[in-house]
Amino acid sequence: MDRVLCVSSILRADPHRWHLLGVVAALELPDCWIGAGFVRNAVWDHLHQRSAMPICGDVDVIWYDPRRADAIHDREFEALLRVSEPSIIWSVKNQARMHVRNGDAPYSSATDAMRFWPETATAIAARRTHAGDCEIAAPFGLHDMFDLVLRPTPRFEEDKRSIYEERIQSKSWRDAWPLLTRIEI
Repeated sequence: MDRVLCVSSILRADPHRWHLLGVVAALELPDCWIGAGFVRNAVWDHLHQRSAMPICGDVDVIWYDPRRADAIHDREFEALLRVSEPSIIWSVKNQARMHVRNGDAPYSSATDAMRFWPETATAIAARRTHAGDCEIAAPFGLHDMFDLVLRPTPRFEEDKRSIYEERIQSKSWRDAWPLLTRIEI
């Protein structure tokens, strides 16, 4: 099966994740996705042949609109999401401003911003369309996620290597998903 279709199928088969994708789609934000662990963890659970674990931590919602780059808009959308789904810790970030915090050149879209996330298997996002389809954004492809590989993105290979190393240590992903392998660069 095509890997994009496989991710879409995994998300559709998880009623909670599929519902949350719909809740976020209802905001109708431009270039809007749920990314990071929301997608990655569901796929890793599937590859470990077990049911998806409950969502723990926050759900990362990214969007892109340079006309509304002030963080106040993100807080407003987080509040709306909490009303729709109060059991979730929502983290909404307009990627039009995140380059400043991250010390990068300006991003041109939400997908472009994901190129500057720490791990290739984390730089993946999904969204529901009005037609009920599921789109996947993966600037580094889906190979590392499906191959259960931990690898830094180019930005974290050298310049931000210590941040990558700290994340690998603190997340304890190999405890939860023992088939993961770490690629040393």
